[in-house]
Amino acid sequence: MSETVYYEPLAVRITEREEGLTVRTALERRLGVSRKLLSRLKLTEEGITLNGRRVYTNERVHAGDLLAVRMEQERSDDILPQPMPLDIVYEDRDLLVVGKPPGMVVHPTHGHYTHTLANGVVWHWRERGETVRFRPVHRLDEDTSGLVAVAKNPYVHQQLSEQHRDGGMDKVYIAFVYGCPPAESGTVDEPIDRNPEAPHIRIVTPDGYPSVTHYTLAERYGSRAASKVKLRLETGRTHQIRVHMKHIGCPLIGDAMYGFASDPAACGPLAPELEAAASRQALHAAELGLTHPVTRERMRFTASLPPDLQTLEAKLRELPKKI
Repeated sequence: MSETVYYEPLAVRITEREEGLTVRTALERRLGVSRKLLSRLKLTEEGITLNGRRVYTNERVHAGDLLAVRMEQERSDDILPQPMPLDIVYEDRDLLVVGKPPGMVVHPTHGHYTHTLANGVVWHWRERGETVRFRPVHRLDEDTSGLVAVAKNPYVHQQLSEQHRDGGMDKVYIAFVYGCPPAESGTVDEPIDRNPEAPHIRIVTPDGYPSVTHYTLAERYGSRAASKVKLRLETGRTHQIRVHMKHIGCPLIGDAMYGFASDPAACGPLAPELEAAASRQALHAAELGLTHPVTRERMRFTASLPPDLQTLEAKLRELPKKI
């Protein structure tokens, strides 16, 4: 039977203000440990220790005590390691931020067991001698490029997932759309849910889930034939940007589900030419801001436009101003 291997412990020194708190409360206040993770740590042989001694969560702590949690190392045994080039923007022992190319699925699913971002990342970790389970904090559509944050242990995943849910994670996208938004900047606050007639498609509907997208016009092409917009998500619904931009009359160029194919009239006379120039929906996750769960440092990452969108942008800039 193999010996249990642990990640590096997370430890805090108890202060006078925390004198007399239970271990449970101290962990919740100092590290933000969730109930789910706490339950898991309680079942781990060396999961929770006080001054090096395993303790129960109802025990009391005292000023000067060293309270620590240790998580068992895990691996993604169900993901086939596969060598591929990776655009690693940042990595430390707790966090990986990687740029996903267009046309790649983040995690293996039915019909996509290989050539996903997960396959490449698991190979990368194996080559580095790291035993880590693949835990993306958020995902991008297959044809959307840009930044993806991957947690390297359960605690970091829990913390970043809460940031993502509560708005502490700042995500900025760049999109190229038909037409121009109704204002230089604005907010689309419209609920989204599945289309009951086609469940794989999302629509704006009064009975949907609250969905908020903030946009800023970055550049116009032609007179108002197309535009480049920056978008910041306040919520993270499936296909949110694509649905909201279509809703305000600015469907994404190259979007097979919500763009030209679904509503040719909304895209204008240049649509066939621009569709031919766009090999996929013109959407890129360009910026990602988050607070590092362990160091508490506020971090911001950026990813330049990939070559296909740079080519599209150059073509848009060539449009006659009168169009």
